[in-house]
Amino acid sequence: MTRPLARVLALLELLQSGGVRTVAELAERLEVDERTVRRYVAHLVDLDLPVESVRGRYGGYRLAPGHRMPPLMLTDEEALAALFGLAAAQRAGLSAASATAGETAAAKIRRVLPPRLAHRLDALLSTLAFTAAPAAAASAAAPDPEALLTVADAVRHRRPLAFRYTSASGRTGDATDDAATDDATDDAATGSRTRERTVRPYGLVLHAGRWYLTGWDTGADAERLFRLDRLAAPRPLPGTFEPPAGPDPAERVLRALATAPHRHRVRLRIRADAARIRAQLPAGLALVGEPDADGWSDVELRVAELDWLPGVLAALDRPFTIVEPEQLRGLVAALAERLAAAARPD
Repeated sequence: MTRPLARVLALLELLQSGGVRTVAELAERLEVDERTVRRYVAHLVDLDLPVESVRGRYGGYRLAPGHRMPPLMLTDEEALAALFGLAAAQRAGLSAASATAGETAAAKIRRVLPPRLAHRLDALLSTLAFTAAPAAAASAAAPDPEALLTVADAVRHRRPLAFRYTSASGRTGDATDDAATDDATDDAATGSRTRERTVRPYGLVLHAGRWYLTGWDTGADAERLFRLDRLAAPRPLPGTFEPPAGPDPAERVLRALATAPHRHRVRLRIRADAARIRAQLPAGLALVGEPDADGWSDVELRVAELDWLPGVLAALDRPFTIVEPEQLRGLVAALAERLAAAARPD
């Protein structure tokens, strides 16, 4: 691509981002003079693109509203965001458009992608699993798009993967602990430590606003869970492998999070089915057993704090007993007293 043509396309990309762009701003961004900017704008107008001139102190150029979308020019990261957003919205039922509209929009974006990027995005979308909607307070760092695509490709083609991994706690042992105790430990206080890992990747999972990779850590000779925002420089290794039978990647992530060490181990007996219990207790924290003949289910949680549990158990509105810890009994009793006091007439 010649340099002037590249700059004309760069001008179009700037205008596509919305708003009015001054001539001086465009000249600075394109590293040309203002006269050249006007010439580039004329080229776009000759191509029937709706570029408007806005007069006045804050004038400049903009794309006219209400016209057909101009040709899309997406970076790799933008294409990833667009296609993943469409897939996630359709899966979660958040899109106001029909399923057909989402599929055709994704197909149009994919059609203009270079084959290399299209294949990598296909790998991501075909390997990704979801567990739950993001928590409102989730603030985890997003994974590097290039790393995400590389990991997805390894999952799809069942290739071993090597990468650098930085734990939250500074330990070099259990990566599941590192991922699951993020809310229970203070990274700044405990420091961090980076270690090379070799993994047979089973699946990619988006859970509560965070990306996880589950797979077999050959160094630890055990299944492990990794946070993608702590993973760096992934690279596929020679050879292939067969994933083991058993739970799907989403279930593996939830089970790993629910059984990771936390400050408190909670065991309950609740007279309700698994679906009702899981509707109240957060996915990834509770392991719920099958109900017995009398309808009682065993529930186990690993949590950093206990103070939120009495309210959740009250909202469940089903009979329950506390097996452990003793401290939770006192918190539930205190809540019951407050509720009883609030219900008394003045």
